[in-house]
Amino acid sequence: MRESNHGVLLGASAFLLWGFAALYWPFLSASEPSEVLAHRMVWSLLAMSLFLFASRRGWSWLPGVLRSPRRFLPVAAAAVVISVNWWGFIYSVSITETLQASLAYFINPLMSVCLGVVFFSERLRRLQWTAVGLGTLAIVVMTLAYGSAPWLSLLMASSFAAYGAIKKYVDLDGAQSLTVETMVMFLPALGFVVYLEATGSGTALSVSPAHTALLVGGGFVTALPLLLFGMATQRVPLNVIGMLQYIVPTMMFFIGWLLQDEEMPPSRWLGFAIVWLAVAVFAYDQLRASRHRSAARRRETSAA
Repeated sequence: MRESNHGVLLGASAFLLWGFAALYWPFLSASEPSEVLAHRMVWSLLAMSLFLFASRRGWSWLPGVLRSPRRFLPVAAAAVVISVNWWGFIYSVSITETLQASLAYFINPLMSVCLGVVFFSERLRRLQWTAVGLGTLAIVVMTLAYGSAPWLSLLMASSFAAYGAIKKYVDLDGAQSLTVETMVMFLPALGFVVYLEATGSGTALSVSPAHTALLVGGGFVTALPLLLFGMATQRVPLNVIGMLQYIVPTMMFFIGWLLQDEEMPPSRWLGFAIVWLAVAVFAYDQLRASRHRSAARRRETSAA
């Protein structure tokens, strides 16, 4: 299999797993979202440790990261921000608001480009501004549809966009970065789990063996797609990854609408229609820019 095709397969697998995760977390409805999040952090570190052991990558790189504030602090900040995103996702699907999660990951790329303008002085092309404007209009329409701002969508989209921006300052590969991120949150998460169990508020040992297994499995549900995603980004261009990422919100939309029977009045259909138009404009612009860059490289190569 060609390397690029292998990368597409890895990336698609990662996004499919993320999409199906919307069906996983509701099985843990006996636990509060904060408890599920804590277990997710604890067992993600176990999953990453097993991966590093199985891949024989070792831990020799870790002391250098921990001794360097310049290298460690961005990873710590990323850990805090992604934890907010994880909580928002777990909470939304646990209260059967999967459509808000879908909306979040449709508008996330638009928020990412806005952060690029504000913090990295990036310039947007005309079609990108059009997409951002449509995305903003969609949020206004959704606010009217819900009767209030879709705060879960905004929380998830902004936190994941911020996570991507912070990762620009991280000089570790995907597996190393995720390992340190889970290490940062491990002790607070473990302390919270112990507190819940000690006070009788925890569910890890009191519901059923299946429930306990699902809590532990949450760490692997978290780590596996992130590892696949990291491997995919090393094999295919980011514009391909950008197209593949829409697998997730599309799956979440159909899960929320068809499987969980969430309400979809005309106003919400209108909001999603505007979002989809924004995504189409954004995707078209990305493809067009990629083709222009490829043509320019070919001209440079032929001129040389």
